[in-house]
Amino acid sequence: MTEIVLKTEDLTKHYGGVQALEGAEFILHKGEHVAIMGDNGAGKSTFVRQITGVEQRTRGKVWLYGEEVHFAGPLDAREAGIETVFQTLALADDLDVPDNLFLGREKTYFDWLGPFRLLDYKGMREATMEGLRKTAVKIPNIRNTIRNMSGGQRQCVAIARTASFHSKLTIMDEPTAALGVQETAQVENIIKTLKEAGEPLILVSHNMRQVFDLVDRIIVFRRGRICANLKREETDPQDVVAYITGAKTGKEYEATAL
Repeated sequence: MTEIVLKTEDLTKHYGGVQALEGAEFILHKGEHVAIMGDNGAGKSTFVRQITGVEQRTRGKVWLYGEEVHFAGPLDAREAGIETVFQTLALADDLDVPDNLFLGREKTYFDWLGPFRLLDYKGMREATMEGLRKTAVKIPNIRNTIRNMSGGQRQCVAIARTASFHSKLTIMDEPTAALGVQETAQVENIIKTLKEAGEPLILVSHNMRQVFDLVDRIIVFRRGRICANLKREETDPQDVVAYITGAKTGKEYEATAL
């Protein structure tokens, strides 16, 4: 058994009387890539929001590398080493590419002056270009604001921001949903690069072909609960669809089963 990167216990989120997530028991090991699948409203994105502090959980516990964590917001999660690409992208429309990549972690001069520091725009632009080269993302003009970019370009900026910084855990929530064939291939290459580097990843996706190409294990959500934990090599798309639709329930899910 390898080191446990992320563990959740009884992770639950209720919105009034609506049970969006109920009792999620989840384990992710070092270097492992796991897909989260399920129909719309199954609880996949809710699960991600509880882990990353976007929302506060109703109950349950989360551990990151053996340390119990309770993030007040996504910035806390990022500072702890969780890099996330959300479905909503979480980009600032009126800022350019370097400002978005370094939002909240700006490079500065004269740190010894305390709060009186100058932004290192040149350093951020150079690091941005290096990050784009690393991820093979092509942005014609990095000084262009996000508002003036296409949907595909925006998504690629969000991916580049996540992949440009070393993280303890990367989470991607439907990263290729709005992308064309070429841009999707770029994102999948980034995921493969993270795998080669031994960096753990959670991928939320509806794309069955993508999931079977990229991950080690598949977790299926249905009606707010985890209903299946499947090794990729021991299952097939028809089996996954059966769990998603409820045609197959199988034995009780075990978070430790690999």
